[in-house]
Amino acid sequence: MQKLFEEGQRALPGKKAKPAPAADLKSEKPSRKIDGRQLIIDNAILNPRFKAFILVFVLFLAALQPVRAQIQTYLSMDELPDLSMCLPAPPDTLDSAFALDIQRFYWGKQQRQNPERAAVAVQDADWQMDAMIRIFSVPFGHAITREETPEIYTLLERGVGTIQQIRVRPKAYFARKRPFERLGESLLDERERAELTGEGSYPSGHTIRGWSAAFILTEINPDAAGALFTRAGIYGESRVIAGAHWQSDVDVSARIAAIGYARLQCCDEYRRQVARAKAEFRRISRRAD
Repeated sequence: MQKLFEEGQRALPGKKAKPAPAADLKSEKPSRKIDGRQLIIDNAILNPRFKAFILVFVLFLAALQPVRAQIQTYLSMDELPDLSMCLPAPPDTLDSAFALDIQRFYWGKQQRQNPERAAVAVQDADWQMDAMIRIFSVPFGHAITREETPEIYTLLERGVGTIQQIRVRPKAYFARKRPFERLGESLLDERERAELTGEGSYPSGHTIRGWSAAFILTEINPDAAGALFTRAGIYGESRVIAGAHWQSDVDVSARIAAIGYARLQCCDEYRRQVARAKAEFRRISRRAD
């Protein structure tokens, strides 16, 4: 790096570089921004060695940038069932079930007039894993954090992260348009539009996550089952209110979560983490008593 830097310095203007031909001066490249600083790259004054220095420097800066950690799943997507071959197709536009989808869409749009329910729907739309875990901590009956309950947190993060992969193939296979796209309607939160447009509506990834969380946490705290599954239902309903999903997308997604959860039971690593999470829950329950 030092050698490249020194070579780059020798190539800078003021080092008796030969004047560039007029033809070359016309082929100037536009300015480029690197890490927020303006670096003018001009073929008239920069030689290949200095360009090599720039390339190495850019790669060096890129290596310093933080990389978003990927969730370590218990199973890969290829180890999960391919549901595109066994799920029923979403309702056709001439089907009576689609009439229900339309009816529920406008019901959801009406629910947006309720500020409290609309706020919950916006909160439920957050795809960040930490946001979902905070939401399901409430019906679980205890705060779930990486610091205070690391075993339960890990189980939920990796378990939901595993099951949520099951949505990818049927979304691509059915390629169903979302309600706001088909009907030319607004979303509750327009910030979702760019991300959702063009992505298959069937099934609902958020709903799969919500029901997966309820299944996993019920195994740790069976007494909270009623509250957990009630919240999972609200979580899916929020996607209808948001205008992001049809009711039939949401309905099938609870079934999909159950399939993913059943497949997870065959994973030895998952079962070992369940045991650790249960032991941790017993400890925090004793402290609470």
